[in-house]
Amino acid sequence: MKEKVAVFWFRRDLRWEDNVGLYKALSSDYPVLPVFIFDRNILDKLPKDDARVSFIYDELQQMRKFIQDNHGASIATYYGYPEDVFKQLTTEFSIAEVHTNRDYEPYAKERDAKIEALLAEKGIGFVTHKDQVFFEPNEVQKKDGGTYLVYTPYMKQWKKEFENHTISSFPSEEHLDQLYKNSRLPNLSLSDMGFEKSKIEVPPYKIDNDFIENYEDTRNLPAIEGTSRLSPHLRFGTVGYRKILQKAIQADNEVFWNELIWREFYKAILYHYPETISRSFKPKYDLIEWRNNEEEFEKWKTGQTGYPIVDAGMRQLNETGWMHNRVRMIVGSFLCKHLLIDWRWGEAYFAEKLLDYEMSSNLGGWQWVAGSGVDAAPYFRVFNPYSQTDKFDKDKQYIKKWIPELNTSDYPEPMVEHKMARQRCLDTYKSALQ
Repeated sequence: MKEKVAVFWFRRDLRWEDNVGLYKALSSDYPVLPVFIFDRNILDKLPKDDARVSFIYDELQQMRKFIQDNHGASIATYYGYPEDVFKQLTTEFSIAEVHTNRDYEPYAKERDAKIEALLAEKGIGFVTHKDQVFFEPNEVQKKDGGTYLVYTPYMKQWKKEFENHTISSFPSEEHLDQLYKNSRLPNLSLSDMGFEKSKIEVPPYKIDNDFIENYEDTRNLPAIEGTSRLSPHLRFGTVGYRKILQKAIQADNEVFWNELIWREFYKAILYHYPETISRSFKPKYDLIEWRNNEEEFEKWKTGQTGYPIVDAGMRQLNETGWMHNRVRMIVGSFLCKHLLIDWRWGEAYFAEKLLDYEMSSNLGGWQWVAGSGVDAAPYFRVFNPYSQTDKFDKDKQYIKKWIPELNTSDYPEPMVEHKMARQRCLDTYKSALQ
């Protein structure tokens, strides 16, 4: 008779320490089999040198080596559709229960509902846990139970609720001897899945106290390393969210703390309004007559617009898989307002390129610059790339780094005149929104 095991399904939580679902699984009565599924529903749409797939793969290999060397255990990795993988797992192992950490995106909710139903047919429990947020989408609400649609009141209520909570510890790393003892579990290579190693690396994050204390002074300046580079690590859970939150609070830095709350705000919006994946939060904005000129979109994508701050940002994105947050707003506004190209085009391009792509934050940011989202700037606010440059990259250090041919005949003239583009945008929006 096969030994009963509990399965822990890694997803957005690629770490052994302070992992809620893993901790709960390790606290059960069964040895724990860790699994990771390279989900074809997601991977089949990606380029074969996608940097995120490389990053996940490398992280899993490091995690595997650690538990093989220290605990005689391993991680089972699979490539396929989650339902097929779980059908296979239930034939190969005697599974008592499956643990995983909750994910709030529309596809993830649909996927998990199918897995839960499949396991229920076999009498196997599917137990989910809160790990990647402090408050889930239903936990910070208005007094009448409604969803906050504006950030500032949400943030204030979040902090009020937080006063009644402590940041709990889930020391999963102390219980790894409870892992299923087997070092011969399936271990795919990138080429097994038809992928290859990306040239783009995910940089390490920095989160020391000096950095947090100076955060509001440095975070808007793209020429310096003034941001934490935490976002891809939070996205894939290679660092525990509670640890980062604790540091922000200990450093008593409201600005950094508020950035973390923005992340939960956007998750709540997407959870309650999944239709905003493809529709404007404010429906009238779907009446805007976008120009959607493909040649102009190509110039924007490749950093050839003739607006240096825009081009520097797009080149940084294409080369590194990351773009400074201030510059994300500038390039987004330029696409939607100067070129009148649908925000959905820009959102899809960021989804393809960003190492830290987080659907909720990306949708929230793009709808913000287009004016169509929650808590949005009024449509008549159009970022001026020149004044933004004067404010945040006065000496053009950032621009010169990414545009070596600046001030030469190799650099293009501006593809559109700012004043004309601004007026065209205002007229187009006004006629749609009247």
